[in-house]
Amino acid sequence: MGEKTHAHPGAAGGVPAAGHPSDVRNVVLVGHSGSGKTTLVEALALTAGAVNRAGRVEDGATVSDHDEIERRRRRSVHLSLVPVAWDGRKVNLLDTPGYADFVGELRAGLRAADAALFVVSAAQESESVAATTRAVWEECALVGMPRAIVVTHLDTARTSFEEMTRICAETFGGDDPDAVLPLYLPVLGPEAADGHAPLTGLTGLLTRRVLDYSSGERAELPPAPDQEEPLAEARDRLIEGIIAESEDESLMDRYLDSGGDSIDISTLIADLERAVARGTFFPVLAAAPAAEGARQGIGTVELLELVTRGFPTPLERTPPTVTTPSGEPRTAPACAPEGPLLAEVVKTSSDPYAGRISLVRVFSGTLRPDDAVHLCGHGLDAAGRAPHPCHEAELRVTALTTPFGRQQHPADRCVAGDLVCVGRLGEAETGDTLSASGDPVLIEPWSTPDPLLPTAVKAHGKADEDKLSHALARLVAEDPTLRLEQNPDTRQVVLWCLGEAHQEVALERLRSRFGVRVDAEPHRVALRETFGGRAAGRGRHVKQSGGHGQFAICEIEVEPLPAGSGIEFVDRVVGGSVPRQFIPSVEKGVRAQAARGLASGHPLVDVRVTLLDGKAHSVDSSDAAFQTAGALALREAAAEARIQLLEPVCEVAVLVPDDYVGPVMSDLSGRRGRVVGTEQSPGGRTLVRAEVPETEIGRYALDLRSLTHGTGRFDRTHARFEAMPPQLAERVRAERGNGSPGA
Repeated sequence: MGEKTHAHPGAAGGVPAAGHPSDVRNVVLVGHSGSGKTTLVEALALTAGAVNRAGRVEDGATVSDHDEIERRRRRSVHLSLVPVAWDGRKVNLLDTPGYADFVGELRAGLRAADAALFVVSAAQESESVAATTRAVWEECALVGMPRAIVVTHLDTARTSFEEMTRICAETFGGDDPDAVLPLYLPVLGPEAADGHAPLTGLTGLLTRRVLDYSSGERAELPPAPDQEEPLAEARDRLIEGIIAESEDESLMDRYLDSGGDSIDISTLIADLERAVARGTFFPVLAAAPAAEGARQGIGTVELLELVTRGFPTPLERTPPTVTTPSGEPRTAPACAPEGPLLAEVVKTSSDPYAGRISLVRVFSGTLRPDDAVHLCGHGLDAAGRAPHPCHEAELRVTALTTPFGRQQHPADRCVAGDLVCVGRLGEAETGDTLSASGDPVLIEPWSTPDPLLPTAVKAHGKADEDKLSHALARLVAEDPTLRLEQNPDTRQVVLWCLGEAHQEVALERLRSRFGVRVDAEPHRVALRETFGGRAAGRGRHVKQSGGHGQFAICEIEVEPLPAGSGIEFVDRVVGGSVPRQFIPSVEKGVRAQAARGLASGHPLVDVRVTLLDGKAHSVDSSDAAFQTAGALALREAAAEARIQLLEPVCEVAVLVPDDYVGPVMSDLSGRRGRVVGTEQSPGGRTLVRAEVPETEIGRYALDLRSLTHGTGRFDRTHARFEAMPPQLAERVRAERGNGSPGA
C-alpha cells in the first residue's frame, strides 16, 4: 500500500508453508458470475510467482477451475484454494462461484476466510451491483468481516472507474459512503475507434506517483499535469476518510491546519491498515490481468500489499462458538499453534484416485500426520440446526496435503489459522469438527439456504440402481445445500437443489464422478383422498373351490372427519355377527385399502369407518378373509360416494425489495395463493406471507429469481391439506386413469 516495487517473492513451482498464524492471510473472493474472480486469482498467482503463465477461463486452463465440469461449463461451481506467497506471508486465496445456485460453496469460503475481496465488473454492473453480491456484503457486515473492493473489466468500452466507485459507495457504504473510497486512480491509454481504452497503470493517491505498466514492466512516474486536479481532489477525500477512522483524534486538527502536508504518509498508511483490518474502511482498487508476455497484471502488486498489510491475521479473528457434543457451552481455545486442536471441515470432495478429501480450517493447535483426532458432526441445514443425530468417531489423520489446482503437495503440518487437505478422514462431512482425542468439542454450524427446487431421479439401469443410494449419500455429504428425500407416498427419490444449474451439476457429478447414470422425471406432489359425505359399503368375500374355503361378510359406514383426523375405526357390531377375533382383521383390511387409495390411488385420510354388521362361517372364516372383506367394503362405499382429492398447502414467506411487492403478490394470486399479510423488513424489503398449494410452487425458486432479478428469496413450510378444485381433481384422475403414477 506504500507502492513499493516488488520482485516475485512467491514460491514459483511450489506451495508456500506457514510457520505461525501471523504469517497467514485467508482471503475469499466474492462477486457475481463473470465478474472476473477466477481471472484475478490467476493474475495474483502469476504476480506472486506461483505460476509461470496465467491461464484463461475460456481455455479451461486456470488453476482454480480445474474440475472437469468447470472446464466444460467455463464457470466456477466449486470452492477452490490457491495458496501463494507474498512479502514472507502465505496468502490463501479462496475462489468462490458467483452463480446463486452455488451459494453453499460461497458460504464455505466465508467460513474459511478472515477477509473478503469483493470483485465487481465495470462492464456488468454499470448501473448497480448484483443483488447476490449485495446480499453477501450484508452477511459480512453482520459479522464484521474486513472487506475491500476490486473493480475489473475497466478496459471494456464505455466503462468508468469513477462511476463504479460511486455505485459501490452508495451500495456498500450505507450511512457512511466515505468509508468506501479508492486508493488508486486508473490510468487509461488512448481510446480506440470502438471506445475501448486500455488500462495502462494506476496513480497512488497517497504517494502521488503513477505506477505505469505500458511497457510490460511496473515503473514509477510522476503524474501528468492534467492528472493533478482530479488526483488532489480524490487524495483529499481519501485522507479525510482515513482520518475519520483513525484512533488519533489530533490528526483531523493537524490536517485542517496544514492541508494534510504535516501528516506523514507512513502514519496515514498505518491508520488505513488498521481501519481496513477492523472492517470500518473499505478501499476500492482496480485490477486487470497481465498482457501477453507480461510478468504481472495491473494492480495485482497493490492488491497483494493490501492483503498482506491491511487484512487481519487469523490471530485477530473471533474464535467460533463451540459446545460439547451434548450441547453444553465451551470456551473456544485461542488461535495458537501450541493450543488444543480445534478444526473444521469446510469442504468435502471426492477424487477418483485419492477418495474423499476434506478441506480443513485449523482454528487452534497444530494438525500433523498420524495425529489421533476426534471427529464430531451434526451436518448443516437452512437454519443451522442438526438435521440428523450427532455422529462421532475416533480417527487417525493420514497424509496432509496443500492443494494447488489439480495437484496435492505434501505438508508436514498445519498450524492454527491455516488451511490444509486431509485424505480419507473416515465419513467426515462438510461442517464436521476435529478436536483433540479425549476432549471432543463441536463447532456451531454455519447456516445454508434451504434447497427448494425438487428433482426426482431414478437409476437408468440395473447396474446404476445398485450404486445409486451410495452415490446420492456421498453427494449430499459433500454438498450441504443438497437435500435427499425418499417419498413413501409417491415412491420417488427426490433431490432438492437450489436452482437449475445446481441441479444439472449434481446430476452430472453422479455420472462423471460416481459412475451412476440417472434419469430425471417430473416431481410428483403427494396428494390425499377423503370422503365428501356419508357412504355405506358391503364387503362380501365368499369362495369355495374344494377343500378349505373362504367366507367373510362385513358392512361398514364411512363418514368424513375434520382435517388432520386420520383414519378412525369404530366397532358397533352387536350379537356377535362378526366374531371378536376377526374385528381387528376388518380394521387391518380397511387401513391397508386406505393406504393404497381409492379413486386416484392416493392415501385416504380424515374419515371414520364404522363396522356395523357381518357374517362368519365356523370353518371357512379366517383373518385373511375378513381383511379382504374390509377392503372390499371400503371400495364399495367409495364407488357410491363423492371422493374429494386433497392437496398440501404451504405457508410461504417471500422476502423481496419493496419495488417487487406488487408483482410478487400478483404472481402468488395467480398460483391460487392467499396473501395473509405483509411485514416491513430492514433494508427496504418486505416480507410477504401467503398460503399456496404445493402443486403450484414446484418451480417457484426459479420463477421468483426471474421475477425479482435475483433479489427475492422465500421459505416454505407445510400447513395442511385442502380440497383441490373439482376441475383440477378431474384432471389428476384422468392422468391416473391413463397410467400416470400420480399428480
